[in-house]
Amino acid sequence: KNSQRTKREFPRMPSPPTTTSLSVTQTINGSHSFTIKGYSLAKGIGIGKHIASDTFTVGGYEWAIYFYPDGKNPEDNSAYVSVFIALASDGTDVRALFELSLLDQSGKGKHKVHSHFDRALESGPYTLKYRGSMWGYKRFFRRTLLEASDYLKDDCLKINCTVGVVVSEIDCPRLHSIHVPASDIGSHFGMLLENEDGSDITFNVSGEKFRAHRLVLAARSPVFESEFLDVIGEEEERDIEVTDMEPKVFKALLHYIYKDALIEDAESASSSGSSVGPSASDTLAAKLLGAADKYKLPRLSLMCESVLCKDISVDSVANILALADRYNASALKSVCLKFAAENLIAVMRSDGFDYLREHCPSLQSELLKTVAGCEEELSGGGGGGGKTRSVWGQFSDGGADTNERSVRQQHAWGEVNGAERSQSVWVQVVNANASGRNNDDDNNENGDDDDDPMAED
Repeated sequence: KNSQRTKREFPRMPSPPTTTSLSVTQTINGSHSFTIKGYSLAKGIGIGKHIASDTFTVGGYEWAIYFYPDGKNPEDNSAYVSVFIALASDGTDVRALFELSLLDQSGKGKHKVHSHFDRALESGPYTLKYRGSMWGYKRFFRRTLLEASDYLKDDCLKINCTVGVVVSEIDCPRLHSIHVPASDIGSHFGMLLENEDGSDITFNVSGEKFRAHRLVLAARSPVFESEFLDVIGEEEERDIEVTDMEPKVFKALLHYIYKDALIEDAESASSSGSSVGPSASDTLAAKLLGAADKYKLPRLSLMCESVLCKDISVDSVANILALADRYNASALKSVCLKFAAENLIAVMRSDGFDYLREHCPSLQSELLKTVAGCEEELSGGGGGGGKTRSVWGQFSDGGADTNERSVRQQHAWGEVNGAERSQSVWVQVVNANASGRNNDDDNNENGDDDDDPMAED
């Protein structure tokens, strides 16, 4: 009988788990509309000199549109206007797609569009190496054709720019997710204020009493901390008289301290934008700005500054600037100075400028410095053999419409003599030397207005 040897079988090893990942490259897109009012006044500032839009943010970077009324290329002898998009913030090797559009203002919709998005597959994104790098067209449009076209209406041009910043990420599948609700700590502390549970201090504000908690106040404000630090834990309640604040302002102050938010009245209390003189300081946001400065609450200060910023106009900017200076609101002050510098002729004719001159003379020198900075930005940093043509203009109360004077490239230096309402305005227009420098890289120009785009560093 033959014995049969059975074959031993080992258990089968499980297959290794399969994992997946996905690389996603896409663009984060954003657009900006840039209106150039007073095109005829912009002409003649010089080849290579630009008018810059305000900066805007796309994909975590700041950008700006540069419009060259006399062109960017000296070889073209101002025959073309140039348009570029510039990286205005710090960045290294920023890859992006761009689109520049000159809007048809006749309503026909025949916009002039230069789009890199349509050609991304052919050439790929452009890479801007560092801050100040640009992409655009030296020969964006022939000037003679532009000035006879529907793109120019009422001496105004409109340019739209779309930027698509290229970003890449690895997308790993997540089998489960848990939603985390927004923080509700503010509402909880708000109930503590409303119910007055455990309150240990009373504020008397013009006869109206507010109960609060010393520990909460000390945690939020260094001023309250220094005032209450030695008495926290005492059983005896304290009464404090507040003589420099209205009840509604103190109520809004406590609302922020407990809820970390503006009271609704302060959010909607910005004036109509036509306030003149001291009326801007009558808003709740303005008074709360003073409270924020007194009690060293920087976030509350920025919240109030944001509300007041929406109210800046030719008539109100001088008074809001005075408020910002008084209460150390640096962000609001910077915005006011820039707005006033760009609209200086109109601002000088406002009643608010008289208020600024009488109550805050030191701010006039700061305003002039801001004007000088705008002029330097306009002229591309100066230098390069340029020459300056100086023009004196006398402006009185009965002058032309000031709304037409807020042109970015025209900056005024005001001389105010005593109580006189006439102002002497020094207008500097920086012209490029005919033999000005050319910082441009190679550009594929074919002689018409549709030259190939170029990137510059």
